[in-house]
Amino acid sequence: MSEIILSRDARLTLRSQAHHLDPVVLLGASGLTEAVMKEIDRELKAHELIKVRVPTDDREEREAIFAKVADELGCARVQMIGKLLILWRPADDEEPSAEEWIARAAAAAKGLEKEAAKPAKPAAKKVAVQRPGDKKKKAAPQPRRRARAKTKRVTKKAALG
Repeated sequence: MSEIILSRDARLTLRSQAHHLDPVVLLGASGLTEAVMKEIDRELKAHELIKVRVPTDDREEREAIFAKVADELGCARVQMIGKLLILWRPADDEEPSAEEWIARAAAAAKGLEKEAAKPAKPAAKKVAVQRPGDKKKKAAPQPRRRARAKTKRVTKKAALG
C-alpha cells in the first residue's frame, strides 16, 4: 500500500480532532515489530485517527518509523509532535483507491462528509452580520418617554383659595 497524502486543510482538521486523543499504541524496547504493525492496523480500522507513542530519543529514527508505518499500512501522516505520531486512515470494509481516500480527507476537512449524510434543510433566513470595520448606522431618534404619566398637582395654596 502507499501512503495517503493530505492537503494542508485536511491535516489541520485532523490535527484539531486528534488534540484530545490519548496514544493507543505504545512501541516497546524492541521497536517496530510485526505485532506492533498489526496493532496499529487494527486500531486504524477501529478508530481511523490514532496516536502512537515512540520511546526513542533519536528524531531521524522516529521519522523513519513514521514513514515506514504510513507506507506499509496505507495511512496518512498527520503530525509528529515529539515522541507522538498521529496517523489517519478511513475505516472501510472494502479497499478504496488512493484517490477516494484523498477525496474523503478533503471532505472531512470541509465537514462535507457529515453534511452529506444529513437530509437537506430548507434555506435559512439570511441575517445581517456586522464585521469589524463596518460603520454603525445611526438609529432614528426615539421620542422620550416619561417613566410615569403626568398628573395635575394641587398645592396647598391652590386648594385653599
